[in-house]
Amino acid sequence: MSKVMSVKEAALWIQDGDSIWLSGGGGGINDPDLLLGGIEERFLKTGAPKGLTLYHSAGMGDKRGGGPDHFAHKGMVQKVVGSHWTWSVRMQQLAANNEIEAYVLPQGVMTQLVREIAAGRPGLITKVGLRTFVDPRIEGGRLNERSKEELSFLFHHGVNDYIFYKTFPLNIAVFRGSVADEDGNISFEDEGLVTEALSQAQAVKNCGGKVLCQVKRIVKNGEIKPYQVAVPGILVDGIVVDPCQRMSMKTESSELLSGKRRGQVPEEEKMPLDFRKVIARRAAMELKKGNIVNLGFGVPAGVGKVLEEEGRSGDVNLSLEQGIIGGVPATGSDFGIAYNAGAMVCEANQFDWYDGGGLDVAVLSFAEFDREGNVNVSKFNGVANGVGGFINISQSAKKVVFVGSFTAKGLRQECGNGKLKILEEGKCKKLVSKVQQISFSGAYALETGQEVVFVTERAVFRLREKGIELMEIAPGVRLQEDVLDLMEFEPFVSGTVKEMDGGIFAEEAW
Repeated sequence: MSKVMSVKEAALWIQDGDSIWLSGGGGGINDPDLLLGGIEERFLKTGAPKGLTLYHSAGMGDKRGGGPDHFAHKGMVQKVVGSHWTWSVRMQQLAANNEIEAYVLPQGVMTQLVREIAAGRPGLITKVGLRTFVDPRIEGGRLNERSKEELSFLFHHGVNDYIFYKTFPLNIAVFRGSVADEDGNISFEDEGLVTEALSQAQAVKNCGGKVLCQVKRIVKNGEIKPYQVAVPGILVDGIVVDPCQRMSMKTESSELLSGKRRGQVPEEEKMPLDFRKVIARRAAMELKKGNIVNLGFGVPAGVGKVLEEEGRSGDVNLSLEQGIIGGVPATGSDFGIAYNAGAMVCEANQFDWYDGGGLDVAVLSFAEFDREGNVNVSKFNGVANGVGGFINISQSAKKVVFVGSFTAKGLRQECGNGKLKILEEGKCKKLVSKVQQISFSGAYALETGQEVVFVTERAVFRLREKGIELMEIAPGVRLQEDVLDLMEFEPFVSGTVKEMDGGIFAEEAW
């Protein structure tokens, strides 16, 4: 019997109160949008299904109503647990208004947790999240007053503390592949990443639920080679076909991003000389030959670009938490996939490697950091952004380089001739006395012996036992007026403050 069905038929499988696991990525990457839209349409017409619980390990959506935002209607969802919320703005607003229960768990924890559900185990024991806002002693990942559930508890083993994240039952899995054969075997051959879809399907089937998959096309049995099958048909109950399926909201399709062939990175991906490129260049100077490196969203992704432009991409081994190893990360809304990747592995396996200490260096964004070296990327003025893989990566890497502009909101700068010129200062300070939420704990980093560096376009700092140390300032920048006066705390200086390499402020290759 064929597993292919219409969107309307698939939507009828979702019942009131069901727990649904979605997989995909931000910017519409691997987004089963047609299928999710069908479920939304049913609710808007009939009021069912209602009272749903939604889980998504990565940031999903497109800021245009896609991804989890298909469920962002009053009464449709009761609870959402997701690692990252920025791409689903309507759901983010429901959480801010206390209209739903809302939680954040680290992306790696969630991908590993669904694997624990598949295996019938009671939970996940890990150090990931200690001393951050997901620690049950702090906020437990709760995002609003309505959220009362304890998703985890502190676990002691010997002299060490761990967090025990509890498993839970699931009813429905929704994910996207590229191709399905007549038996329902699923291939991801046109996608830019492999999600936790296998564990997701195994978990739901072992809970007695149903697995739904959206694909672009159907082929005959035997056309998908066994080693290309990401999710075997024995785990798939229903398939919806969308012949117009895009790789992402930005990219219709790309053989360079799917790994079908290698080629020149598109010219538009090259970075202009601005403060973002300066920061990326200075962060790249913290990498040593042979390092295994993770790059985060935003400015950190530019590190891959500058290494490519300077002919140094072979010096280090780049990776992304979505399962990418090698290649040049795509930027903007396509972040999470890469040009000319060397390998694409399951997210859960990538986080196993990261959590165990596989990363030499992580380059991650900061939104604000404080005198104790705490970093916030997750919550501002009551609005939850979430963390994605930030907590797993920042806690587990041997060295972490946090990057970002010195101020925000209105900052205008000019780079050239080996200097930085500030045209208009930002209105928002980012080096603060106390962060609004702890996404990274400076104290915990010091306890574990982690090396921590903060790189901005005008100054470089390091975390020491005594606090934040100012190491370098940019040529053309005034120490007092452009740096110290714009900080809410006073850094210490152990010697002479060095000048940042003027080459990173020049058009020429540095």
